[in-house]
Amino acid sequence: MQHLDTILIHGGLTTDSKTGAVNTPIYQTSTYAQRALGENLGYEYSRTKNPTRDGIESLIAELEGGKYGFGFASGMAAIGTILSLFKTGDKILISNNVYGGTFRILDQVFANFGIGYEIVDMRDSTLLESAINPEVRGILLETPANPLMSVTSLEKIAKIAKAHKILSIVDNTFMTPYLQRPLDFGIDIVVHSATKYLGGHSDVVAGLVVVKDEELAKKIGFLQNSIGGVLAPFDSFLLIRGIKTLGLRMQRHCENALEIAEFLSTHSGVAKVYYPGLKSDDGYAIQKEQALGGGGMISFELSSEYDYRKFFASTQTIVLAESLGGVESLLCHPASMTHASIPWEIREKVGISDNLIRLSVGIEYAKDLIDDLVQAIDKAKK
Repeated sequence: MQHLDTILIHGGLTTDSKTGAVNTPIYQTSTYAQRALGENLGYEYSRTKNPTRDGIESLIAELEGGKYGFGFASGMAAIGTILSLFKTGDKILISNNVYGGTFRILDQVFANFGIGYEIVDMRDSTLLESAINPEVRGILLETPANPLMSVTSLEKIAKIAKAHKILSIVDNTFMTPYLQRPLDFGIDIVVHSATKYLGGHSDVVAGLVVVKDEELAKKIGFLQNSIGGVLAPFDSFLLIRGIKTLGLRMQRHCENALEIAEFLSTHSGVAKVYYPGLKSDDGYAIQKEQALGGGGMISFELSSEYDYRKFFASTQTIVLAESLGGVESLLCHPASMTHASIPWEIREKVGISDNLIRLSVGIEYAKDLIDDLVQAIDKAKK
């Protein structure tokens, strides 16, 4: 079997069989000429199937160790489609810190269809088991979770889900298949906001899903076509292009993040650092077992004598912006940005305080990033 670094460049249906083009062509077409009634060349309409989308779908399936890949117009389109597998009366267990958009779609959209949810600290297997009843039909989690980087054992989640015959769904956006492959641990469905590390350049919005099971793939494929939130040809092309450098980028993201996390851990203006690549982190041991690195995401809390508003107003290189996973470093204030849709009392309970800062570490020179953080923290002192 080839190394993942090679598959990133040569995997999937990413060489055009008709012309030999080494870059997948952009099939910018909505429909396809048919030879006769009921006779086509494998394509009828681009919502259903498109050659460029075939390229990225086959590539992500191979990278994740799955068999079937699906491309969507955004990460939330992917999540929404997967949640459509469930029916009225079903309940989904979600980890106690997940992306705010995932919480919002469950709390304000799927709740209207009688699909419930419950927030559980999935690091505690006993607590998770006790939350499962006949209504529970799925477990949805992130590991490391957004934004507190809490780590959950994929193997334990998969075993619990299989024992109760319910679906296990993992959002693998933070890790990417370069660092972590949930399907290898028995997880049923892997979801990505491909907008982030897979695209890698903050120039595309996309979502991806991968499964191994054929019957499950048929259901997802039906929903993908029926709901129609599919990935466009040009965006499919951009993702294939971005993934070619994923290995190099993730190596640099991880190197920079570890150096910055170690520095922040020693800074008097920082009360706590959340990064699973640190040996002092609660999730370090599990992260080391199931992933090849700590990733490029760090969260940290400023000490109480520092004003987070002044901090955000003072960075010079690192950009304050939504999203993550690009080559440039981005800062985010979870309480008012990515997790604003989560009620204050829930945020407080799980630890998403106003002083919590999330940093997507880019591939710039690490010392320049540290220098920027230092001067911004210094200016934030009350």
